[in-house]
Amino acid sequence: MTVHAWVHTFCPEKVLPKDAVVTCLKRGGITPIKLDTNKQQGPGIVILDQVNSDIREFIRTLSLGKSQRILIMAANGLSDDHTWQLLEAGASDVLSWPTLKNPGSVIAARLKRWQEIDDLIRSPLVRNNLVGKSQTWMAALRRIVEAALFTDAPVLLMGETGTGKELAARLIHSLDKQRNKHELVILDCTTIVPDLSGSELFGHERGAFTGAVSARDGAFALADGGTLFLDEVGELPPGLQVQLLRVLQEHTYKRVGSNTWRKSDFRLLCATNRDLRVEESKSRFRRDLYYRLANWSIRLPPLRKRLDDIIPLVQHFVRQANPDGEPHELDDKVKAYFLTRKYPGNVRDLQNLVSRIMASHVGPGPITVGDIPVDERPEVTPAGENWCDNGTEQAIRRAIAAGQGLQDVRRSVEETAIRVAIEDEDGDLHRAASRLGVTVRTIQNRRAQYRKKDKAIVNNGR
Repeated sequence: MTVHAWVHTFCPEKVLPKDAVVTCLKRGGITPIKLDTNKQQGPGIVILDQVNSDIREFIRTLSLGKSQRILIMAANGLSDDHTWQLLEAGASDVLSWPTLKNPGSVIAARLKRWQEIDDLIRSPLVRNNLVGKSQTWMAALRRIVEAALFTDAPVLLMGETGTGKELAARLIHSLDKQRNKHELVILDCTTIVPDLSGSELFGHERGAFTGAVSARDGAFALADGGTLFLDEVGELPPGLQVQLLRVLQEHTYKRVGSNTWRKSDFRLLCATNRDLRVEESKSRFRRDLYYRLANWSIRLPPLRKRLDDIIPLVQHFVRQANPDGEPHELDDKVKAYFLTRKYPGNVRDLQNLVSRIMASHVGPGPITVGDIPVDERPEVTPAGENWCDNGTEQAIRRAIAAGQGLQDVRRSVEETAIRVAIEDEDGDLHRAASRLGVTVRTIQNRRAQYRKKDKAIVNNGR
């Protein structure tokens, strides 16, 4: 497998010559290319001998804007703080050149795996089912694909309702070459009745309980050789948690009403919208089972954390609703509406909204604001109504009477507007900035200025 990787250096030639690095990479099977910041080029290598704000911003820009994998090659040892700063900025891994016996092979192994994962993410199987290119979504998607391809371990999918946990489980099963030839068995743990001792999981013999008129296979039997997906595993009753743990450890089980041990070999995938660590601390979920399930833990981000994916998701759902018709464009006002609306039900909420809009849309033209259902339209201030009412005027009068000048009044109003917008959007700076008609950078700069001025006032007061 040939890997093309861009190489960019912040390191002086006398510390680590670029030619030496290129030669080493070629020996490892990597073809170095020049970085083009205007397009996505796949994984790359940054060579450095120090860490500063410019380098961190460079990495952040590439990883955030292009979702590119970046391997840091340090020409010398880095402090722990610098290493974590690079990862926080968006680097995928940090290696130290002097400590590696065969740098080319080490780097090639990582880049080849990353490229294999990213190639699969770009395939129709993934792109047509799990839509999105935002940094937070790509990070989760890469872990999903990696877990499916390179391990048979249990996977715990965490996230709010509607974030796509079942779709992720289906993708893992489809990509698992060992399991995808057999069944994917889905069981909603909220439907399990404790009084039946887990018949849904274990199956039962005829006459095992009232109503058991015939023998029946449970989820463990049906999933043998394939994959078992337990949805909302946090709802599993305590007694069944113990029994599930035993099955995972021994790969054997007994039907309800039977003394015969049966074997079952399956891959376990679980999903929950609860924090199982909190549940465990409150003795509602077994610690030993949690650590067994959380071998691979993947958190799917809520839609408010992946705003860049909203419009691509809308377009995807529009195509699903009208697969044989002409593609529909979105009016600019409709795009703005989608970006500012809240989605408590996440992607599922968005999909339902698009479905309702498409039911109203007529003709080949663009989707416009008239297609949005009346009960989904945002509240607006009636024409002519002045938000700057008598209460605002009285507050300004009190400020002037207290000796506040125009600059102080302006700052107070601006600071209050920013604080209110952030609070209303649950701390989401991107959505708050959209509400205020400014950039996130503007909000960050203003808040930094306020803190700096407040600190100066405090220091002067001393």
